[in-house]
Amino acid sequence: MTIQTIIKNAIKRLENEGKLLTPDFYAEAFCKEASLAKMSVEDCSHVEKYKSSLNKDFQKELEQYRIKTMSEFVRFLIGKLNRTNQSVCSESLEAQILFTKRLLQVVSELHNKEASSLAKKSITLIDSNPSVAQVEQFRQLWTNFITTYDNSFLQKIGIKNKEDLKASIEALDLSSLSKDAFVSDTTTFHKVASLLVSSLVPSIASSVNDKIADMSEKIRRKPELLSSASIENEIKEVIKLRIALDKESLKEMIESLDGVLDKLSVRLIEMIERSDKSTVEIEGIKKELEKYNEEGEKSKENFKTAHKKLYTLALALESSTKDLSSDLNEHNDQVKKLSKRIEKLEKELDEARAESKEDFLTKLYNKRALDEFLGVKEAEFNRHGHNYTIVMLDIDHFKSVNDKYGHGAGDLVLSAFAKILKQEVRTVDIVGRFGGEEFMAILCETDSEGAVVFAEKVRKHIEKAKFMYKNERITVTVSAGLSERQSNISLDSTIKNADENLYKAKNNGRNQVVSK
Repeated sequence: MTIQTIIKNAIKRLENEGKLLTPDFYAEAFCKEASLAKMSVEDCSHVEKYKSSLNKDFQKELEQYRIKTMSEFVRFLIGKLNRTNQSVCSESLEAQILFTKRLLQVVSELHNKEASSLAKKSITLIDSNPSVAQVEQFRQLWTNFITTYDNSFLQKIGIKNKEDLKASIEALDLSSLSKDAFVSDTTTFHKVASLLVSSLVPSIASSVNDKIADMSEKIRRKPELLSSASIENEIKEVIKLRIALDKESLKEMIESLDGVLDKLSVRLIEMIERSDKSTVEIEGIKKELEKYNEEGEKSKENFKTAHKKLYTLALALESSTKDLSSDLNEHNDQVKKLSKRIEKLEKELDEARAESKEDFLTKLYNKRALDEFLGVKEAEFNRHGHNYTIVMLDIDHFKSVNDKYGHGAGDLVLSAFAKILKQEVRTVDIVGRFGGEEFMAILCETDSEGAVVFAEKVRKHIEKAKFMYKNERITVTVSAGLSERQSNISLDSTIKNADENLYKAKNNGRNQVVSK
């Protein structure tokens, strides 16, 4: 099937459905005919093209609503915009920022296995793109941990500076623990030994070094060794080893934290960039995040600096998120106003189309207007006996004009033909475009003979006229069929007989007028 056949079928579809030949109606009819013909046309696949770029949920909704045209697609998107919840983005940002604060607060303690385990689970959670409820649940777990955590056991072994275990332990004077004191109070001796063994266990590292394990077992079996001056250096070496293990574990944790921050940075930047308004503050936050990524290695060695920087960024993001939320609310109001304006304009356009009686191309009366005039003439005939004749005119071989010269030439021929009709009719007569290349003339107080005279004048005028398109003459002729009301039993039979006479003229060779 050719594209010309599809065009013809589309026009016939509009005629059968009683629709005007407007761009929207024509595009819809054309795409339906192209689909029936199983022909792929790019202009008919815009909805499918844009549909594939949406997420699966939107695609399912489009199928449920049976969205087929671009007009329906645009209205669907407008409806979605009107129902969008602008607080989702803001709530997600606030939840992730608060979650990060708690994470940094707990990790800063740096001497508990439970914290390490919970941190790893939290990292896994963030990697899974969690919901606000999931983030809030883990934030509460971190809050519970930091609230119930007890590090008073460090004071029992004389460690007062909990932020620097190495310095505190090195400051301990183990030589002051005299042998007599330990012997005189065996219970105290064992308690000190037990506490010392506990302090040798890495607070962050998940495993114990063999050397540390050997020293712990040695002290546990023989607490009195603590009174020996020779054991002091061994204990210091083991403590240094324990600290080294914690440092290594801490390094791994911060590397994991770096990964979390990288992902968080990317997500925050993406969310920020979705805003139509890019403020100076937002640009500054983006630069800070990029700078932190570049200085990742340094941040691993200076956790406090990283914590402070992230805390500052979090505060800035909270402020920017509020501004972003305000902008979204403002834009939402504008979208609602535009949507109402569009609905009003569409309604006015529909009303204008419904009220219009003029064909947009030929400037003659359209089929709707012709039907109204026929109703008036029929009423005059029934009441006063005023006779009239219907003349149906059809341009010969109009399809070949479109095929050979293009639709631009076809539109020119239709417009020129309409002007000639206006010239030949009287002021009391009515002419209009009945559909496609077919026209109707309603001749008042005119019998068949007078109608034949009129139709012949039009036919000869068309035959002699020069239809020029791009410096090339197009030969045009017209066929006509007519029927007098007085010779028929009803208006419908008058139209039917005029149409049948038109087809007789077509079948008899065209370019002629048939009245019987």
